Amino acid sequence: MEKQESAAAADLYDKSFIQPSMEKFEQDFSEDNNKEGSLSTTLVSNGCVDFRGNAANKETTGGWKASPFIIVNEVAERLAFFAIAVNMVAYLVSEMRQSLPNAATHVTDWIGAAYVLTLVGAFLADAYLGRFKTIIIFSCVYAVGMVLLTVSASVDSLRPPPCTARPCNKATDGQTWSLYAALGLIALGTGGIKPCVSSFGADQFDEADTNEVQKKYSFFNWFFFGINIGALLGITLLVYIQENKGWTWGFGIPTVAMVCSIVILAAGIPKYRYQKPMGSPFTRFIQVIVVSLRNHSRGVQVGSKTALYEVNTEESDIVGARKLPHTAQYRFLDKAALVTDLEDNPKTRWRLCTVTQVEEFKCFIRVLPIWASTIALSLSFAQLSTFFISQAALMDRKLGPDFEIPAGSVPVFSAVNALILVPIYEKWMVPIIRRRTGHQRGITSLQRMGVGLFISIFALASAALVEKKRRDHYSKPFSMNVFWLLPQFFLIGAAEVFTYVGQLEFFYDEATDGTRSISSAMFLSEIGIGSWLSTALVKIIEGTTGGETKGWLRGTLNKSKLDYFYWILTAINGLNFLVYLWVSRRYKGRHGTSTSVRDGREEVEN
Repeated sequence: MEKQESAAAADLYDKSFIQPSMEKFEQDFSEDNNKEGSLSTTLVSNGCVDFRGNAANKETTGGWKASPFIIVNEVAERLAFFAIAVNMVAYLVSEMRQSLPNAATHVTDWIGAAYVLTLVGAFLADAYLGRFKTIIIFSCVYAVGMVLLTVSASVDSLRPPPCTARPCNKATDGQTWSLYAALGLIALGTGGIKPCVSSFGADQFDEADTNEVQKKYSFFNWFFFGINIGALLGITLLVYIQENKGWTWGFGIPTVAMVCSIVILAAGIPKYRYQKPMGSPFTRFIQVIVVSLRNHSRGVQVGSKTALYEVNTEESDIVGARKLPHTAQYRFLDKAALVTDLEDNPKTRWRLCTVTQVEEFKCFIRVLPIWASTIALSLSFAQLSTFFISQAALMDRKLGPDFEIPAGSVPVFSAVNALILVPIYEKWMVPIIRRRTGHQRGITSLQRMGVGLFISIFALASAALVEKKRRDHYSKPFSMNVFWLLPQFFLIGAAEVFTYVGQLEFFYDEATDGTRSISSAMFLSEIGIGSWLSTALVKIIEGTTGGETKGWLRGTLNKSKLDYFYWILTAINGLNFLVYLWVSRRYKGRHGTSTSVRDGREEVEN
């Protein structure tokens, strides 16, 4: 009966529409790729267009002709963000009269919101606006937030009066919410920019061109280099200005920088390659789920020779997206592309999905375990702008008789490490490792993330040991030199170099044409979720150990037991690393290959 039904379906539709799973579709896909690779053309093959809407020409658009404009925008955004993030705890405590634990949790909540909102920005970019328009619009939102923040720091009525007698007056609800409104717009701007800017930069390189593919991976490294340039300026120059010239100058300068970056980004319009929006990926995901469950409830079974539906066009049914070959993983979802009824309408995706649509959803599901097993690292990163700086504030930060490092600038140790390590890794380490492993990037993106996760364990252990020594032997304020913090900042910076760039590569490479921004937003949302988890962990520890007056984390750091908190994070990172090893060893990429942390070479799945 099943054979007759399949045969009837094949007669109803052109046989080229029905692809036997694992055989004809993969053969056609391979032949198309071979033909594409043999063509000698200056036009891109990934569907990108120029600003006039024509197919993008490699000689006049994209590549490193366009990338610098994108990196400059990211530098300015990171400069502004870090200038706020690393010193906002100090601002909330000194200007808004909040307690240290409350200020720390508010900052981590804000950082969390900024990165979780990347999912909103990514959805708008992939579904409706495209990446470039999303970056421009949300850069403007970001700039408005920066203007409001500068006004909040400048106008006396928007802050509590100077403290002349204890207890000090706390900020009113109106003063607090005016500040939070500015920070909210900045978080929204970050959410729109961050998931799109790295993907938009990667769009400037054609994946079918082996020369441009190598340049794309170099772009990811130099993009991260640019991030740290912005961070370095934000946590050194601007923090110094905030503490010596006032908050108005400290917030006003990055505001001007953000406005200038918008102008510079717009100047590159003739040079960019643009991917058209391809509709909502979440709608397509829901369609696959609905049709799969519908067919499953009807008793449909999928076999190795079952005919699956695909459109008979060069591109897929998703406008602007290339076709994807069928994979055997998550076979249950194949039921969404199975022609089971002569009445199924191939034009209605709520009744019959294409192979490409199903595979797009599979790609999304496939990366979720990797995504989940790297979230814990963001718990460690959250401490860079909170408790690490609180430690530095109580230490001797003098460099000579006339200069003192601002506490908010101490994370420069982490940023400088990244600036040193990225060029060394890109120019010297990759070629050396490549000769040993045979992998074009030296090690795979999963291996690179694994290295970062492993290093993070020692970063938090170092932080715990130093804090224990500071509290027990240097309880007098400013008696312990701030350079004792160098190991924890150096190690957390090294962990970020390996993990962040590895995530950039991994989530972009494993994404499909219609989910690039969403995929980038997934790993960025980890930073936000990690910040929120840090807040939750602080609250749990406060509640279970005696609160702000008797617990591990008190209003005064010298009376706290911050090292205990760091040891908990060390244990979390260690456990997370083991989970990541288990998950990554079993990961199969969207091309049916293994990119586990065990082996840098690709292993074709049987």
